[in-house]
Amino acid sequence: MTATATPVSRFATIAVAGRPNVGKSTLLNALIGYRLCITASKPQTTRHRMLGIMTRPNAQIAFIDTPGIHGSQPRALNRALNRTAKAAIDEADLVLWVIEAPRQTAEDDAVGAWLKDLQRPLVIALNKIDRLPDKSALLPLLIELQARYQPQAMVPVSALKTKGIEQLRGQLIALSPVGEAQFNEDELTDRSEKFLAAERVREQVVRLLRDELPFATTVEIEGFERVGNLLRLAAVIWVEREGQKAIVIGKGGAQLKTIGTQARMALESLFDCKVHLETWVRVRNNWSDDERSLRGFGLDQV
Repeated sequence: MTATATPVSRFATIAVAGRPNVGKSTLLNALIGYRLCITASKPQTTRHRMLGIMTRPNAQIAFIDTPGIHGSQPRALNRALNRTAKAAIDEADLVLWVIEAPRQTAEDDAVGAWLKDLQRPLVIALNKIDRLPDKSALLPLLIELQARYQPQAMVPVSALKTKGIEQLRGQLIALSPVGEAQFNEDELTDRSEKFLAAERVREQVVRLLRDELPFATTVEIEGFERVGNLLRLAAVIWVEREGQKAIVIGKGGAQLKTIGTQARMALESLFDCKVHLETWVRVRNNWSDDERSLRGFGLDQV
């Protein structure tokens, strides 16, 4: 996206990395002060590279939200998500590694193996400290992480409660290289409105069907038209089997209606206008293990 640079003293791209479900997207939203990335309490909620831009008087940071890094890669979708995450890490000026406090898991170790030999600054955010009644429980983990990875900074945070966010911002800005901004002051992402609309619909699918269909759905926007203060959207929810289609639709169409209602409310908040949303459910057999389907859905773009 072409932009007129705003003069600032520092600019950096920072990859937000970590295993699934540690709160990377929630943390990015807290850092930029805007709910850009969708969130849900299920792995693979983040599937795309998402740029979130934070502009301050003395710095601009382009955060790259990445899919959770999987140790095992049983399906084409898992492999594509790992490629997306690794590409973001490789190109970033800094890496922000998010770990769920107060312990490091085997999945975190797998991420650490990717990050150990980085030739760029590493900052670790210990997230979800709001769940810890005794913050001293963090000390053993802090000591272990410092010894193993030598990060430039470690900051305990609660992305959900926005605790420690300002301190983390300060550390990231201090470690960013000197440079001019690459985006306008009011830009928050390089993603299109059509992409953001698809993500808001998918967020409701994941939240409402998190137990039945955690990984088997994706969303495609087929119609996007603004007429005055009205936005007309046509969204297709893709599943892998006919039985899954029935789950998404629900008895008498009740589940699909709920998804549509919740998504419409989220879209009206996002775009600040009235939204008319139509939804359909279609089947593409085994799409999550098919490279061609992944490319068609934009899920294999790094």
